[in-house]
This record gives sequence, C-alpha cells and structure tokens, in this order.
Amino acid sequence: MAKNETDLQIIECGNIRQLIHRLRQNHTLSDHELKELLVTEHTEDLEYLYQSARQVCDSFYGKKIYARGLIEFTNYCRNNCYYCGIRRENHKIERYRLSMDDILKCADEGYLLGFRTFVLQGGEDPYYTKEKLGEIVSCLKRKYPNCAVTLSFGEWEPEVYQYWYNCGADRYLLRHETADPLHYGLLHPKEMTLKNRKDCLEQLKQTGYQVGAGFMVGSPGQTLDTLIQDLRYLEKLQPHMIGIGPFIPQKDTPFADQPQGTLTLTLRLLAILRLMLPKVLLPATTALGSIHPNGRELGILAGANVVMPNLSPAQARERYVLYDHKIYSGAESAQNRKDLENRMRTIGYELCMERGDSLM
Repeated sequence: MAKNETDLQIIECGNIRQLIHRLRQNHTLSDHELKELLVTEHTEDLEYLYQSARQVCDSFYGKKIYARGLIEFTNYCRNNCYYCGIRRENHKIERYRLSMDDILKCADEGYLLGFRTFVLQGGEDPYYTKEKLGEIVSCLKRKYPNCAVTLSFGEWEPEVYQYWYNCGADRYLLRHETADPLHYGLLHPKEMTLKNRKDCLEQLKQTGYQVGAGFMVGSPGQTLDTLIQDLRYLEKLQPHMIGIGPFIPQKDTPFADQPQGTLTLTLRLLAILRLMLPKVLLPATTALGSIHPNGRELGILAGANVVMPNLSPAQARERYVLYDHKIYSGAESAQNRKDLENRMRTIGYELCMERGDSLM
C-alpha cells in the first residue's frame, strides 16, 4: 500500500532526528547530511536540534553564560571589505581612537562591574603599532592579572602576534568570514586573500593563543556549499571559540541593498557547531540581538554560551558601525548587567563573570 503524505513526513522527521543523534555522538556527518540539517523545515526537528545542542553545552559548561567586556577602541581600518561599515573608503562615518587612558578607564569600570575578560576590538588601524598596543595589553595584565585579555584586531605578521602574546594577550578573535576562496573574493578587495587569513589563524594557534574564528550567516554569495566548507574548515581548525552571526547590511557599503541573514539559519548553525565541537566557546552575538529582540536568548537556547556586553564609551559605540541597527544600549550595555542577568535567568541560565577559558 502506498504511504500517504503524513507517513512520509514521519519518516523524514525520523531520519533527521537520527542525523542529529549521530552528529551528537560522532561530531561529524557527510556533506549531504549536514545540508539536510540546514534545510529541514520541520519545527519538531529544529526543536530537537536546539535541545540536543543545549544538553551538550550544559554537560560541559553547566548553566553558565560567560560575559566578556567589549571595548571597541578604534573604527579606523586600513582594509576595504565590501560588507563592513568601517571600511577604509567609507568617508561618511566619524572616526575615533581611544587613548590608553580611555581603554584603562573602560577596563576599570568593567572590573568593578565584575568582568574578568576584556575584549579589545578594532579595525586594522596602523596607529596602534606593535609597541603601542603591546603596552596597553601589558598595562591591563599588570593591573588585572586575574583577567583574560582578548584581541580582535585583524591580520598582522607572526612576530607581531608573538609580541602581543608575550605582553600577556590570552586570546585572539579573527573570523575567517568564508572558507571558499571565490566567495572570499566576492566579499573582499583583491589585495586580501583567504590564504593569508587562514595562515594568520594557524600562526595564532602556534603562538599559543586561544583562537576564535567564524563567519557571517547569509553574506552575499553564500550558498549551502560554502557553508559546508565553513563547517569543514572549523572542524579541521578546532578553534577555541567560534563567532557567527547574521550578515546585516550597512548603508554606506557596496552591499547596502543586500538582504540580511536570517535568525533561523544562524540558530541552526550555532546548534550544529555545538554538536560538532562540543567544548567550543560559542557567543550569542550582538548581530543576533540586533535582528530580533530576543535573538541573544534564542542563540543561547541553540547552544551558545558567551555574551559580550559593551564597555566602550557611549560616543564610541555610536560610531563603531560595522552594520546598521546595531544594538549598544539596554542589556547590550555592560552597565546594565542586572538586565542581562535577568534575561539569562528567565531562560534558565546564569550570567557568569569568570574568565571562562575554553575547554578545547
């Protein structure tokens, strides 16, 4: 007897759940099977995927969501990435740089608020020489030796990475953006290459940093095949952290009219990455919170376990326009820690102010 449509749906649903179970057990699937997880439309399957990711995360990190204090210290950048609002050729934004005193004041406030990780993020600004940024890192580590310092400052020579590591930097975030060379070329000017980006990530790992990679979800030119390449690259790299968030266009870039990435696909990828790399630190990014009022919470319920409230001065937050409609107040502001704590508590989690090193 022929199976009716309902029977087929039940069979398909069962197959998807088997894939999720196998991914949880073996931490990998075939390319075709990963694509099936990325395109399934069954609500029950997706809920099972997110539930599985939460359970895996909880088994290693408990109910703790680690908070990092973000300091956006410059919006000058020597690069001209087509998706980024602080790209070199965007002459419509007001540029700024924070002095060492400014950065230390942010850290002082953050320490009093309980933060034990500071993330220094900026465009690739040559004003901050090897020595200048090294001095800032050294000062932070001398003043707060029990805190972790994370840099998110782009591509530099191996000796520069080594110098900052010797000054005390603990972690380095450098999104690979896409693991497909042709796609990388669509997103960046020709002087930037995927090979150099990957070389930098390898060098950072060899130097001893806890390393973070990642990519935008829904960037122009992205396909299921490029996403599979991203997953395979991260599977091979085994980074300590993975930052992914939806692509959001910025009005003064060549991609101003491109559609933004979706909440659903971002959540699926967060959950898949949690099952592939169970011990990885996985942020619920600002971009996720920018496209949905509960985006950050939904990210955590899909397997994320890090948030990065903003410690930057108010005027800096307004000018660090990587994309449009970026949130930087409310629970996104480090000063509103209680709001963020309450949001985490509402979904059954605890905001944790410890260093929160990766278990990778």
